[in-house]
Amino acid sequence: MQKIALITGSSSGIGLLSAVELARRNYHVIATMRDPSRRERLDKAAAEAKISDRIEVAQLDVTQPLSISHAVQQTIRNHQRIDVLVNNAGFAMAGFAEDLYLDEIRKQFETNFFGHVAVTKEVIPFMRAQKSGRIIMVTSIAGRVGQPVVGSYSASKFALEGWSEALRIELRSLGIRVVLVEPGAFETDIWVRNVEIGKLAMDASAPNHARAQRFSEFVKKNGDKGRPSAEAVAHLIGKVADHPNPKLRYVIGTDAKMALWMRALLPWKSYEKMVEKFTQIG
Repeated sequence: MQKIALITGSSSGIGLLSAVELARRNYHVIATMRDPSRRERLDKAAAEAKISDRIEVAQLDVTQPLSISHAVQQTIRNHQRIDVLVNNAGFAMAGFAEDLYLDEIRKQFETNFFGHVAVTKEVIPFMRAQKSGRIIMVTSIAGRVGQPVVGSYSASKFALEGWSEALRIELRSLGIRVVLVEPGAFETDIWVRNVEIGKLAMDASAPNHARAQRFSEFVKKNGDKGRPSAEAVAHLIGKVADHPNPKLRYVIGTDAKMALWMRALLPWKSYEKMVEKFTQIG
């Protein structure tokens, strides 16, 4: 029986590459995206890999309950099961905490946390019925180590990490495994198409305008230097999907492992001074 995988946020980045990777592993992939008109890159990648017949595109907006329900129910009607759920959809909200509006922070959580929770809750009953399943949460090293200027993004990932830890224990006896994949910096659209700047963040009247300008220059100089291809993350997701008993966390990326190492070994005062200097926000 061909296994069924449902992936959110499949129009680009890790979601797109994971759809191709799982299709290569002979999964039938339901590649969902908020706007299916943006499917061109996925269609091209699938055609080049000669696995187009194993990928179907569906509309799913993780912030819209009816959209979630429709996509999941349609998958069950057409395929009778969901073996793997990859919660990948997300975006980054940038700006100093002081300069962000509350509605901007709530928007960050609606997608990066509540969106994943809503999709997961829609899928769990079907995995419970089939007594098996993999729920893979694509979080970030920012969900383990807080990052300045993207504190709302970090907070949403921290929340997802805590919820997923508890969920894994709750679902273990049902044959369902919850897994956290924590990438560092890879080549994705998260800091290009999928980033939002707070309305006040770059305004000249913002309390942190000068600091935001310095941080912006830091990102421009260092943002794309040496970032590896996100294909490595997609390959890891494929391995996790196939693993009979995956562990809770998989950290991937030299920078991610280094961040965890420094955070664990350095005294906090030394660590915060180092980050402040490195990002030029002091």
